[in-house]
Amino acid sequence: MKNKLTQNWGLKIASFLSAAVLWLVVTNINDPIMTYRATDVPITIKNASMITDRGQVYEVLDGTDVIDVVTVSAPRSIIDSLDKSNIVAVADISDLTSVDTVPVKLSTNKYNDKLDSIRGSIDSVRLSIEEKQSKSFPVKSVTTGEVREGFMVGSVSTDQNLIRISGPQSIISQISKAQAEVDISGFSNDVSTDSEVRLYDEDGKEITAENIDKSITKVRVSVEILERKVLPLTCEVTGIPEDGFQLTGEVTFSKATVTVAGKSKTLEGVEAIAVPAGVLDVTGASEDVTELVDITKYLPDGVVLAESNFVGRVNVTAKVEAERDRAVRIPVERIRFDGLPEGFRAVITEPANECSITFSGLLAVLNELTAEEVAAVVDMDAWMADEDMDELTEGSYWMPVTATVEGRDLRQNGISEVRVHIIANE
Repeated sequence: MKNKLTQNWGLKIASFLSAAVLWLVVTNINDPIMTYRATDVPITIKNASMITDRGQVYEVLDGTDVIDVVTVSAPRSIIDSLDKSNIVAVADISDLTSVDTVPVKLSTNKYNDKLDSIRGSIDSVRLSIEEKQSKSFPVKSVTTGEVREGFMVGSVSTDQNLIRISGPQSIISQISKAQAEVDISGFSNDVSTDSEVRLYDEDGKEITAENIDKSITKVRVSVEILERKVLPLTCEVTGIPEDGFQLTGEVTFSKATVTVAGKSKTLEGVEAIAVPAGVLDVTGASEDVTELVDITKYLPDGVVLAESNFVGRVNVTAKVEAERDRAVRIPVERIRFDGLPEGFRAVITEPANECSITFSGLLAVLNELTAEEVAAVVDMDAWMADEDMDELTEGSYWMPVTATVEGRDLRQNGISEVRVHIIANE
């Protein structure tokens, strides 16, 4: 028996090798090596805290955190059971190189030990690592577009007015402002909306880097829309000029009308901006009086100025002129006698036809005056009192004539007298 086992070694080895080759051939025919290609495989970055814990931030360069193509080689039975979700790509920051690259380790989450090979189109993640910087900026609210004609933007406010941002120093240092924009095109009522906070450099170019952390991303912006209205100015003048001078009644403004804005209901009853009495005082004036008036003090509640280059200061001038004199000739038959005692009649004997009465006032008023407007009166009661006369007796007397002009600011200047013959009735 022993001799039989040890005989024909060459034949036995040849048989074994033939059987092994046959097994391999059969195996390859039934389960051959095949390849599977997955595209856009994301890379998981591990232990990133090793960078962030030392006050730095990183940015993946050139999209190297995604592998364009991963090729897996394995028996067909393995390949048939794999898909993209089974491919694991990891870059561990603990393997960071001196040139800021991290090697990528590829594997599958099943049958990894049965793979023939696995490789990617890239083998490392490229990083940019720099110091982390933080800054705070006020959030500026900005409106774009134009409201409806006849309206304007009033106050604009946000529910939060400060944002804190952090990120790579090279990016954060470029940021000069943070603002939230609201489109108000065509609006005539208040607007309130959530608006994204955007970051800009000093040239107005938006900075949109993904590796910037923001304390807030949106704010509620409230925009007040006001109606515009053009209003005239008025002013009540106080005081009396010096003797011999009068107000002409004309008040001029360096700006006759102003544009204001407010809520429509507020503006409904507002027809003018009135400067009250006491602001423009002409007491004792012998020439025009001008005051610089801040009309914002006299705007109704809820009403504001609506002109960008006008702050509300207006020169207000009250016109003052010297009085002039003019003599008006009044037919004597138009002179009336008041208080003539019963039983007497009065006849003017001098002047024979017309009595000259001098009036003082503004030239424009004097030029318009006609004799028909003058009411000329002899006040008998006043004359008799001045003469200490208890009873009227016949005779010839010089009596003063009092003249007035209704509706005109004129005064009689000097004394006009007529000679009156008093006759008792028979």
